[in-house]
Amino acid sequence: MRMKDKVVLVTGGAAGIGKATALRFAEEGAKVVICDVNEAAGQETVKLLGADAAFYKVNVASREEVQKWVEAVVAKYGRVDVLINNAGIVRDGQLVKIKNGELVGQMSEENFDLVISVNLKGTFNCAQAVAPQMIKQGGGVILNASSVVGLDGNFGQTNYVATKAGVIGMTKTWARELGKYGIRVNAVAPGFTATEILNSMPEKIIEGMKARTPLGRMGEPRDIANAYLFLASDEASFITGETLRVDGGIVVGT
Repeated sequence: MRMKDKVVLVTGGAAGIGKATALRFAEEGAKVVICDVNEAAGQETVKLLGADAAFYKVNVASREEVQKWVEAVVAKYGRVDVLINNAGIVRDGQLVKIKNGELVGQMSEENFDLVISVNLKGTFNCAQAVAPQMIKQGGGVILNASSVVGLDGNFGQTNYVATKAGVIGMTKTWARELGKYGIRVNAVAPGFTATEILNSMPEKIIEGMKARTPLGRMGEPRDIANAYLFLASDEASFITGETLRVDGGIVVGT
């Protein structure tokens, strides 16, 4: 019960890694509050998290929605001990796509802006909303979802990689700014993880991911959840400003 009675916020908590993380923290005694844009999935997930849990429909890209959410949580629970900035989306595409010497495609401005608004600005919005409360109460933990591609880059993911590299930079900055208030800030960089997103991928691609991972398997959402749990716990009380790879040893190639 490492998180007994701690108030833990998980963005994008309705499915995938977010859901696994919410469940893992609930197992350890936390009062888990999830938010997501998928209301149906959020309502189903919150039923699994215990009587003290709550779900809010929130678009993290909206500063107003995030602020109202955090204010509602503080009004109900009185504090915020842990924020896990898990919410994220992908909209893949090459910078430019050339065929027979001609430009035939490129990443759209709309898809670039959308991924930045959710993955990067959303993380900023949530951290900025909870930080004053954490300072007021004398401490807290902020954990941000990065990715191995934020460290290594990845073909066809200019927008996503930019956000995940940006999250690492914000993590280091906030660790410096907020440390004096007893707030620790770290990031987790998952490798290829078996979530719902992979359901639409060809088996050949999935097998290729496994082949490039030294441990020979995909990550499970619970693997990532366990990393968040460790970094949120008192066992990590002298760790801040770090990015923890949870990737089975993979190095993303060209």
